[in-house]
Amino acid sequence: MERRTHDDTQPPVPPRVRPTMWADTGGQYEYRVITIPRDRDRSEETRRMLTDEAEYGRWELARSVLYMGGLRRVWLRRKIIRVRSTL
Repeated sequence: MERRTHDDTQPPVPPRVRPTMWADTGGQYEYRVITIPRDRDRSEETRRMLTDEAEYGRWELARSVLYMGGLRRVWLRRKIIRVRSTL
């Protein structure tokens, strides 16, 4: 069995730097919950509604749950942008 020793001629490997995530810097989201009844046409009408929310309201899909009985709940989220005074 060969034993390895530390070679001082090699430069030390820098620690892995994790990119700064938006949430790590104090970013927050606001959420909106949409409940879709089971009798609603899911394929076209719901897709159009969610697309409009994404395009015009800047919402993104965070979570979608289909319950027994066909009820669907959709969580949308968007970033809260705080504006600082320049004065």
